[in-house]
Amino acid sequence: MRNLFSTKVKIILVIAALLTAALAIYSGISNQSLPSVIVQGVLAPFRAAGTTLTNTAEKYYSYMFRYEALDAENKVLEERIAQMEDVARQADSVSRENERLRAQNKLLATHESYVMTDAYIIGWSSTDFTNVLTINRGTNSGIDVNMCAVTANGEVVGLVTQVGPNYAEVKTVLDSTLEISSTISASGYNGMVSGGYIRGNDKLLRMNYLPSAAIIRNNQQVVTSGSTVYPRGLVVGSVVDAGFEATGVAKYALLEPAADINALEQIFIITSYTTDTGTTIASSTLTDATTDATTDA
Repeated sequence: MRNLFSTKVKIILVIAALLTAALAIYSGISNQSLPSVIVQGVLAPFRAAGTTLTNTAEKYYSYMFRYEALDAENKVLEERIAQMEDVARQADSVSRENERLRAQNKLLATHESYVMTDAYIIGWSSTDFTNVLTINRGTNSGIDVNMCAVTANGEVVGLVTQVGPNYAEVKTVLDSTLEISSTISASGYNGMVSGGYIRGNDKLLRMNYLPSAAIIRNNQQVVTSGSTVYPRGLVVGSVVDAGFEATGVAKYALLEPAADINALEQIFIITSYTTDTGTTIASSTLTDATTDATTDA
């Protein structure tokens, strides 16, 4: 046991001597005192930890600074994108309006007697049997009741039924209470068109009072027959189906409206036009016709 203890002591003494010698040599090479070398050795792990913490703090600060810069840059980009989207919307709106004006010019070239006033839709009202839109023009713009509303392509939208100084209400072709005297252009069969309100498809029109012997084909175009309210030849819709009335005495046809009523932004009111007989239909004529009809009733 004494020999084992002596061996351990010897080993410790040798190691201590070697460490002392190593420290003395390092001290001589680095021109530092032995205590300074020992202190530095003890502090080295703490310095390493401090350096690590400092580097981490610097990285975090750099990240936060970069994050704030990226956030500011992102906000600037979002503003620019919003501005670009606004410009694109305006350009798209102008493009659509130009297309409508070109179509209107083409319509006026075909029907030189038409006098039209443009109007924008500012409101909608729809129930199970009625469909009415409100426009931003009224009597101040020469619009009166019983004037026909069309698209720039000459597709029937409906009829002005109420008017104020700066607004008017237009009952659309989808309204079941509005009837339009119409003709199947390919065959000449006449009938009355109104909003069909077919169960499961309230966007179709119904053309009633067609002859039971009438031959009706899909995709045949239906146009206005002509009256003191609707000029002749305005497109109402096209046939998508046909059948017999419940009595079997007459036929009916289902039509897809020519005007996409729910997608309209702007419409045109025909304030004056000349019939095939040379009669000019204007606001006063329409008003007189309405008065006469009311008196007769």
